[in-house]
Amino acid sequence: MLLPMLYRFGDFELDLDRFELRGARGERIPLEPQVFALLTLLVDARDRAVTKAEIFEKVWDGRPVTDAALASRVKSARQALGDDGRAQRYIRTIHGRGLRFVAKVSMEAVTAAASPVVASPDPPPKADAAPTEPDAATRPSIAVLPFRLAGDDGHDTYATTLADALPYELIVDLSRLRWLFVTARGSSFRLRNLDIDAREVGRLLGVRYFLSGSIERVGGSTLHVSVELVDTRDGGVVWAEHYDAHGDDVHQVRMDIRSQILAALELRIPLHEATLARLGATESLDAWSAFHLGLQHVYRFNRADTAVAKTLFEQAVARDPRFARAHAGLSFVHFQAAFLRQTDDVVTAAALARRCAERGLELDPLDPFVNFTMGRTHWLTGDLGTAHTWLQRATTLSPNFAQGLYAQAWTETLAGQGRVGREHVDLAMRLSPLDPLYYAMLGTRALGHMTLGEDAVAAEWADRAATSPGAHVLIAMIATAAHALAGNDGHATKWAANVRERNPVLSHEDFFRAFPMQPTDARARVKQSLMRLGF
Repeated sequence: MLLPMLYRFGDFELDLDRFELRGARGERIPLEPQVFALLTLLVDARDRAVTKAEIFEKVWDGRPVTDAALASRVKSARQALGDDGRAQRYIRTIHGRGLRFVAKVSMEAVTAAASPVVASPDPPPKADAAPTEPDAATRPSIAVLPFRLAGDDGHDTYATTLADALPYELIVDLSRLRWLFVTARGSSFRLRNLDIDAREVGRLLGVRYFLSGSIERVGGSTLHVSVELVDTRDGGVVWAEHYDAHGDDVHQVRMDIRSQILAALELRIPLHEATLARLGATESLDAWSAFHLGLQHVYRFNRADTAVAKTLFEQAVARDPRFARAHAGLSFVHFQAAFLRQTDDVVTAAALARRCAERGLELDPLDPFVNFTMGRTHWLTGDLGTAHTWLQRATTLSPNFAQGLYAQAWTETLAGQGRVGREHVDLAMRLSPLDPLYYAMLGTRALGHMTLGEDAVAAEWADRAATSPGAHVLIAMIATAAHALAGNDGHATKWAANVRERNPVLSHEDFFRAFPMQPTDARARVKQSLMRLGF
């Protein structure tokens, strides 16, 4: 069962499921929705500085606001924590860069799911049935954590890249194995630099094993890579090894590490099957590094980082034009620009997304990520049937590909296959319970219930989606429609006000442009509910 998450720091608890900040005695500390969103964003991105541009985009959905408005929200967040601009014990201003949350944070799974709470003083209505989570998997399960940098201050760009790139490629490789359940990158990488024991890793991610490692620069030209496989039930080390990589030897080291891990897990399929699993690898270390640096930015889902990712993927393609996954990365950023309207020329962005995905397929038709990006380009034209074909191909190639499963579920749900979509989105949430796109998975679940006429349950899932970190304004429109359909007029009105505050020009046409529900009774009901509230 998936457990709701909360963050602990100092004397405080930040409960993402209840949409609450609580103090030392468990008392709720009132926060305006934008202040809560700002605090959540900073805690979630505590390993880096968050720029003003990213804050404006994620808290205000890109709507132009003044620096004074941001300063006011920061001041309110600090006051709620007993902090101020001089002490900066929790929220530190990094001059010229942005803000960073600097207190030590622990992440914890709470033992029982609470009813979702709308950002309002009164509690949400009871649903006929509470949302249920998928059962625990019976397959062996593993999470691959980002590797730690030993004795480095973050200025060794190559070692820093390798610390993320090696675990990412291991996740891709292991995800192709049907007998093994592999936690997605989006969740396992959320545990970066957290000081938690093996049992807590197992509890947070729901896995039996995890793989961790460290990278250290030795003597200027040598990288020392250590890895260990840990049993989360007792913290015992199942297997450990270390490698020294000299310059271009890193490619061979990557292959050795993957093979050793597969052997340590006592794979029941021939080892050469794993060796043959294509990673879209490149012989150019510069291209490989640029691609993985791009990944670090593309999953932050804001305009500034999307632009950085685009530049890095372009560098990867320029250095190795036959690097299929780099072309898919470019498709990803062009899709994002079109889908989230981060550009004034949506038509051109959509065409570029399709063109880059097609080029990736020409180079490697068996890469799941490439097939995934191709499928999503068909969302932009509302061609759900073709999108589903490509996304199904991606998840057939890699059954543990959480992002592909979520996208497939989204497509199925909008095509009126709510029950099938529910199965796939539940699996995606199990594979990646801490995913940056978890809000979208919750929103897909809500839409699925709406298509089936299960409006009260849909409203609960929609609340969870719309109050989750990173949820964009269209998710709040799902909550608006869900409550209106469920007859919860007060909550529907509050969510509608939330939408208008963040983007006053949105209409039901914008909603269906983003969520192209096929013409059904469900679509007509959603349209009517939005129009009744002035959209």
